[in-house]
Amino acid sequence: MEPPANPGDGPPVELELTVENVESALCQLYFDPDMERKNMAQKWLTQAQGSAQAWQFCWALLGPDKLPEVQFFGASTLHTKISHHWSDLPTDQHEGLRAQLLSHILRFSSGPKMVLTRLCVALASMALNLIPQAWPQPVADMVRAFQPQKPDSEGGAGAEASQDPHAHCLALLELLTVLPEEFQSGRLVQARRAQLREALAGEWAVVCPMLRQLLQSQDSSNQVKDKVLRCLSSWVGLDVPLGESHELVQDCFTALSNPELFDTAVETIVTAISQPDCQRYIDALVNLMPLVLGLHDQLKTAAQGGDMETSHGICRIAVAMGETHSRVLLEQVDHWQEYLALVNMILYCTGIPGHYPVSETTSSLTLTFWYTLQDDILSFEEEKQAVYLQVYRPVYFQLVDVLLHKSHYPSQEEYTSWSSDDKEQFRIYRVDISDTLMYVYEMLGAELLSNLYDRLGRQLMDPQQSAVWQDTEALLFGFQSIAETIDVNYSDVIPGLIGLIPRINISNIMLADTVMYTIGSLAEWLADHPVMLGGILPMVLQGLVKAELSVSSVSTLKRICRECRHDLAPYAQDILTVSQDVLLKEIHKSSQCMWLMQALGFLLSALPVDEILGRLHSLITPHVQRLDTLAQHELNPTNKQSIVHILGMMSSLFTTLDINVQADGSEGAASPRLTPSQTTQNPVVVVLQQVFTLIQTILSKWLDDSEVVEAVCGVFDKSVRTLLHDFGPMVAQLSEMLGQIYSAFPQASALDLARQMVHIFAGDEHHISDIRGLIEVLTSATLTIFQQGPRDHPDIAESFMHLHAQILKRKPDLYLSDQLDIKALFYCGILSLKFPETPTVKAASLFFTELLPRCKDMPSLGEVLQRDGKLLTETILQAVGGGSPRSLTEHFSEVLLSLNRHCPALLSQWLKETLQTPGFPSAQVSTEQKHTFSQQLLREQTNKRRVKEIVKEFSLLCRGLQGSGYSDY
Repeated sequence: MEPPANPGDGPPVELELTVENVESALCQLYFDPDMERKNMAQKWLTQAQGSAQAWQFCWALLGPDKLPEVQFFGASTLHTKISHHWSDLPTDQHEGLRAQLLSHILRFSSGPKMVLTRLCVALASMALNLIPQAWPQPVADMVRAFQPQKPDSEGGAGAEASQDPHAHCLALLELLTVLPEEFQSGRLVQARRAQLREALAGEWAVVCPMLRQLLQSQDSSNQVKDKVLRCLSSWVGLDVPLGESHELVQDCFTALSNPELFDTAVETIVTAISQPDCQRYIDALVNLMPLVLGLHDQLKTAAQGGDMETSHGICRIAVAMGETHSRVLLEQVDHWQEYLALVNMILYCTGIPGHYPVSETTSSLTLTFWYTLQDDILSFEEEKQAVYLQVYRPVYFQLVDVLLHKSHYPSQEEYTSWSSDDKEQFRIYRVDISDTLMYVYEMLGAELLSNLYDRLGRQLMDPQQSAVWQDTEALLFGFQSIAETIDVNYSDVIPGLIGLIPRINISNIMLADTVMYTIGSLAEWLADHPVMLGGILPMVLQGLVKAELSVSSVSTLKRICRECRHDLAPYAQDILTVSQDVLLKEIHKSSQCMWLMQALGFLLSALPVDEILGRLHSLITPHVQRLDTLAQHELNPTNKQSIVHILGMMSSLFTTLDINVQADGSEGAASPRLTPSQTTQNPVVVVLQQVFTLIQTILSKWLDDSEVVEAVCGVFDKSVRTLLHDFGPMVAQLSEMLGQIYSAFPQASALDLARQMVHIFAGDEHHISDIRGLIEVLTSATLTIFQQGPRDHPDIAESFMHLHAQILKRKPDLYLSDQLDIKALFYCGILSLKFPETPTVKAASLFFTELLPRCKDMPSLGEVLQRDGKLLTETILQAVGGGSPRSLTEHFSEVLLSLNRHCPALLSQWLKETLQTPGFPSAQVSTEQKHTFSQQLLREQTNKRRVKEIVKEFSLLCRGLQGSGYSDY
């Protein structure tokens, strides 16, 4: 489409609907660089399509002298009118419209393709409106219309139609292809959909023989055959019986030998045999089986020749047949050898030569098949199951060998040449293999582990075999896959495996990585057999000093320290020494350092109490000294990241260092613990008190940096969560510091820490005055933010609402303080409900659902509710009516339910007063609809789900979306 000389000269919205103006608007839509004008043209054209005149001007737009884009719009307009405005067309005009459409399809049969397809879709839509009463045999009529014939002089339309039989044939196939597609995509009520499906299925008797004839005919071009295959795919979606079309599906297999048709033939065959309904036609499936098996030679040739597309396609067919109909085919005992051959064909696909995903992409298609087959075999009754297991257990043992081979890494040199995307795909592929091996264990059981163990033993004892590290790695990978999710504590081969692992040379990084993960997967077994730790731990510590093994070695040490903590005392010094060394040398990335500190927290927790503080000091002192040095340095990003990193390590350590965790009951696992009252102070508290001044120094310099403040709060937050009441000695000084830093520079993390302190200490008489003082300071500072405009601080609003919800839940008496401005707090809650951010609205809703139940017992709260409850109700209704995103409606419904539960009379009054305002909360709802909403809402005081439905329906009405199809989204 050539742009006009002046693309800006488009039709203003008020111009009349003429062909010229439509063409002008199309030029503006396609070529005007101004987005506003493009949008204006788009809007005008949409209005034009909806107008009554569109029935007339669409034909003029399809004139032979028009540009393809204009013709396309004409055809699209026809489809829009037929599919959305069908009732506007008088019945006596239906026949004329059908004739015109057929005539135009014939004319456009030689192109442009986009116009032809749109016209076909329009006629298909018309057929769906008329079938079956007004148009009982649409397909037969369509086929007849496309037979070679003399030009139709009526209206002159047919005279210009193309007389190319080949083009006519393609146009007819296009029409027959879009007919089922239009049915599938149309919005139809269930009864009408069922009626149409039945009528169209009846038309298959006409379509199927014609498609078969075209596919078998030597005169048919590849283009026609391709269209036949696509047409069959489209009709299969209607669940046409395989019994009536299996001969046509069989004919599709001949197209697989034609390279030009191969891809389409694969899609068609897979679509046809993947229909679950096919299982009713067992004879048809059995007849297709030899054709699928007949592809095995073509598959092998393609695989050996590196033809990935062909092997991929044939594999899809085999898997579709085997997976969709697994149980049905298993039950055909007379054909058990054929199904076994198909299973072996799929096994070949699983083990197809090459490395996934670089030189093959087929094997991954087969993995779910093995799940399905196993499930079906194990679902038979015991006697029948035993017969099938006799046949298929050997296949599954072969499968394990194949999967382990496919999981092999390539050579180091080749792997280095892979792209990062290929490496990531290979990693995911190995995870899929791992899941499959875990699943297969259910069928093969302990014999599978024995098999793997025997092979690993032979390999490690034979110097020639152990030189191939990939073989060892694959076997360990198999062990790890199973041990990660299956309880192997009772397996008799694990002691032998633990004995073999130290014999493995872990000089290769990928092998070493798998060794680490394998040890980690056996951590629970080691906890039950601590005598074996001595042989394994040195390997883990050896891995810990290598940056390349960072993730695997640190995660494995963490698992061992968590599971075996009560048996690690003899090895504690070695673990601490190596760990401290790698931390100071900065071998690991930040996240792994955090994991390592968590591991050491588990380790220290289980040591005798009198040892913990000394070891804790040894561990943490170098980092505290580094922190002290950084605190004296200038403010720059590098120093900041180092400070945040060290504070993060302390947080991680204090997350797991809990001296009150009791031994888990294993005999002699740990010496009896001292209770907090028997000892002086928790070691963590001692350390925190020692570094408190240093932390204050850091805060004084970095007070306006949210990342540093968050890291500091994180140290105390993790400590409070872990120590609970043992944290008591820190409450006074921490409360004072929190109040100071928040008053100077408000941060959400300070409010979150205060919430945690309220949760633990609000009920403690020793600390209530400190907590009360802290709450008053934080509230006063936050109210100032709200007065200045909180919109830029949704995180502070959210954390503030959560803090006060926690206060109301744990210690509502704090609201009796004269220093708390309850009226202002109520208003802050209302403002927070107006935020667009979901977490803030959710927190504000929680605040009100905690506050409203207490209004009866606390006069000060009741007074505020009496005064400002109407404003709260109005705010919620405005949000529900379109003022807030629709996704937040659920949270507003919870506040409305709470209001109705605790002050129904007041809510009734507020609803009446607010909803009587014309146009509130939306001009889309009538007075009657608002009254209905009020009555429905006031009836529900307990049913949370029903209130959500009522509010959601009202919200949709307010937004004009009720019945638009959006109500499901």
